[in-house]
Order: sequence, then C-alpha cells, then structure tokens
Amino acid sequence: MSKMTKRERLEATVAGQPVDRPAVSLWRHWPGDDQRAVGLARAILDFQHTYDFDFVKCMPGSNYCITDWGATSRWVGNDEGTREWGPRVIQRPEDWAKLQVLDPYQGTLGEACRALDTIGQGLEKGTPFIQTIFNPLAQAKNLAGARLLPHLRQHPEALKAGLETITESTMRFIEAARGTGIAGIFLALQHATYDLLSEAEYREFGRPYDLRVLEATQGLWFNLLHVHGDHIMFDLVVDYPVQAINWHDRETPPSLREALPRFHGALVGGLHRVTTMLRGTPEQVRAKVQAALEETSGQRVIIGTGCVMFINTPVGNILAARAAVDR
Repeated sequence: MSKMTKRERLEATVAGQPVDRPAVSLWRHWPGDDQRAVGLARAILDFQHTYDFDFVKCMPGSNYCITDWGATSRWVGNDEGTREWGPRVIQRPEDWAKLQVLDPYQGTLGEACRALDTIGQGLEKGTPFIQTIFNPLAQAKNLAGARLLPHLRQHPEALKAGLETITESTMRFIEAARGTGIAGIFLALQHATYDLLSEAEYREFGRPYDLRVLEATQGLWFNLLHVHGDHIMFDLVVDYPVQAINWHDRETPPSLREALPRFHGALVGGLHRVTTMLRGTPEQVRAKVQAALEETSGQRVIIGTGCVMFINTPVGNILAARAAVDR
C-alpha cells in the first residue's frame, strides 16, 4: 500500500478500512509555556516536529477556559503538568447566575485562539490539529471545586443556569477556533463515571450540554472524546457524534477488545501512561503497542495513552511508541 497522508490514515482508521500503518498520537502539558500563545505554540510545534504524530492535540493550561471568569491558578511542580487552583469563583449557589458569556477573542480565550493560529501555520501541511475543550460540567467543577456536587444535588436550577452560560461561551470559542483550521476538538468529560454521579445525574447535567458543544463542531472531521476516570459510563456516551474515543483503557473497563464492537469509530489507547510510558523501557513500550494491535486485529485503533502523559516521560519511550507503528 502506498504511503497515506495523516488525514487519509485517520479517516481510514475511523472507517475500519486498511491503512498503510497504524496511527499514533501522544500529548502532554506544557506548564508555564501554556499560559502564553507564543510559548505554547512553540512547545507544541517542537514536539510535533520531533515525533511526527498523526494528529496534534493542542494543550493550553486547564485554566484557559475559566480565567476570564476570575479563576486563579498556578503550576507548583505537578509532574502531570496540572495546576493548583486559588479561591473558587463559585462560592454560593447564586454565584452561577453571575457568570457572563465570554468573548472568545479576548483574555485567555483569545490567547488560546492565537496559539491555535500559530500552530496551524507552523505545522507541516496536512497535519491535523485539534483543540482541547473541557466539557461544561468539567469547567463548572473548576469554578466551584468541592461545592459542585452539593450544588448539583441541592441547587440544580442554579447550577443549570451556570451550565447554560458555560455552554454558550464554549460554543462561541469553538466557532472562533474554526478560523484557525482545527480538524475538530478533544472533548474531555470528567464526570461520566459512577465514582461521582449516577447515570440519571449525568443524563441531566452532563450529556445535554456535551451534545450542544458537539453541535458547534458540525462540519469538522475529527472529534475525539475523552472519558476520564475509573468505572466510566462508556455505553452512555458511545453514541456521541465523534470520530474517536479515548479513556484509561489499561486501568478501567472496557478493554480495547470489549470496546471495539460497542463504538463505531476509532479507539485511542493501548499504552499505560505510568507503568509503560513513564516507568517502562522502550522494549516494553514496543511490546504494548504490538499487544494493542493484536487485541484489536489492527482495526479502528490509534495508539495512544489513556490520558495525558507525564511531563517527565522518557524521550526514548516516546520515540519507541512512534517507531513501533512503522514496523
């Protein structure tokens, strides 16, 4: 088979058609650099130029979508690259109604758009890139902290008012991001897990807002859904209009083999971000890539980690994951 372009390879993978080689993509946070468009774009472009992944996941700091509502945070050395939050914006149920729809061209949202624009211009022609979008409930969690679930159960209408504003702001940001050439979004769900909510609660406070966010991506061709955590509600979200799905497949059910007949698109996974990528050897990485391909018979699978890599992941292991698909 002749060599495919990255888009051809991804589209064939999603459709379950033959590919010249398996697709692969890995991503990490860029603490410090992720607070400025120039720094974030340079870090992501250098990473992609080094490893040549099949798509690029753009990784602004987790604060990018809520700083303009007054949220404060800082990186204090977490190896995952995540940030420590200051006092929460939402202190009382009535605070949800005070949120205003944000301008996607101003503040940290505008900075994220400028980073996307620079990334799109700096990537090798034809390289797909997608923007990280935290779903409305995840943004609400970062605004309220531990108060979120009590508000959800005791003051549901107040929370829904806030979710409406968050959803509208997110949809406007996606519309602005379209102009940079994104192929789609990486929609991160953090509450579609039985450890936090019941299915009925997620159907009420998660799913309707997720689907509205995805409506804003109509016309884009590569949306990737991430379901975070253990004991996930996989079957509740597999019908989302996305082309690929990612979860901690090496840590919680379903396995890749179990998921393949339950989802129509591509599965992204196969590599444990700690035991394999962080603490393993290149030989172990290559073995896990091969195991993931055997588990799926090489069908509709994109090699990746179940969640973001740690920032101190050995370069040799990243190179091994990338090289393994060429074999």
